[in-house]
Amino acid sequence: MTPPQLVVHRDKELMAQAAAARLITRIVDAQASRGHASVVLTGGRNGNGLLAALAAAPARDAVDWARLDLWWGDERFLPEGDPERNVTQAREALLDAVPLDPARVHAMPASDGPYGVDADAAAAGYAAELAAAAGPEDHGPVPAFDVLMLGVGPDTHVASLFPELPAVRETERTVVGVHGAPKPPPVRVSLTLPAIRAAREVWLLAAGEDKAEAAAIALSGAGEIQAPAAGAYGRSRTLWLLDAAAASRLPRALYPQASA
Repeated sequence: MTPPQLVVHRDKELMAQAAAARLITRIVDAQASRGHASVVLTGGRNGNGLLAALAAAPARDAVDWARLDLWWGDERFLPEGDPERNVTQAREALLDAVPLDPARVHAMPASDGPYGVDADAAAAGYAAELAAAAGPEDHGPVPAFDVLMLGVGPDTHVASLFPELPAVRETERTVVGVHGAPKPPPVRVSLTLPAIRAAREVWLLAAGEDKAEAAAIALSGAGEIQAPAAGAYGRSRTLWLLDAAAASRLPRALYPQASA
């Protein structure tokens, strides 16, 4: 487990812009070293804010978009094109504006897709797609993502892993169907903690006063079953990107000395 690093920004707009610049740098570095990069996207206001900031960044053209694989950490199990689906929102925020290779955009299945309304089968299908993309160097059933981004919910959930629910307890499967989620829609598809921890870097995004308690709990030694965000960490780096409001309840011992 990598100890988390914290960066606190003045407000959510600056956080989104700085995170977008950081992501561009990380992608470019990965492409320079290996020829390609892989990123796991997150939805929600902070994930979409980052994508919108990336779309507006002049440096976005430094990325070779055709050599970037995009995955998702979770998805609302709704019909294709539904405005509440993370992939729909990501397309509007960024993806439709950049020259991606469609074969490298790995959206999670929709409820009107090949698996119908069977979220568990959809999860198994996505797990198979991840396994097919993993190489010998990845040492497991998912690729070693360069960056995996997660929003943090006010209840400390990440992806669609909610406190105490079965999905956060999963130790074998990489993708699961989620039933009875406490926020709508109740049926979702999500990466599990083992899949999240395969990433080289995990970035957790939290902005706003409503995320302050969740950040404080997750960063103060809580267990992952009760606080899923506490169980999300990367193989080489775990980075919490916060605005001042989300960081307002952190113990002073955790608060970073240098903030932007």
